[in-house]
Amino acid sequence: MPETKSASNGGPPLESLRVAIELAIPSDVRYIERVVDLVQRQCVELQYAPQACSLNVPVALAEALSNAILYGNEERPGTNVKVKAEIDRSALVVEIADEGTGFSLDECIADPTAPENLEREDGRGLFLMTRLMDRVERFENGGNVVRLTLRRR
Repeated sequence: MPETKSASNGGPPLESLRVAIELAIPSDVRYIERVVDLVQRQCVELQYAPQACSLNVPVALAEALSNAILYGNEERPGTNVKVKAEIDRSALVVEIADEGTGFSLDECIADPTAPENLEREDGRGLFLMTRLMDRVERFENGGNVVRLTLRRR
């Protein structure tokens, strides 16, 4: 079977590449676009499906980051959001950690198309994340952490 070469430079086979990203950003929504762009570019480089790169990853990651900043850290000055991403040929795994008290994932996911939720302005982020990613988890690890997993097809 022929080796798959890196699309950009004929470099090493993609199967052997693994990208790890660790960031800490202030609780400021102005940083969201930069973080999303960084992770998205790595997915493109590792030849994830176009829909995953242009829709699934940016929307789910932007929602997770905005939730961490707006709800977890309540935009408090001096608080940070930590982002860890690992991307390889099999999956993208991103962990977003805030300094908040946490929440129940099951209790916070609501169907925005349900009649009682149609007029609400919130409650769509987690719903979108669960539809766009293969797995969404929440746990505590020195703060509130949401883990998004997208398997490469």
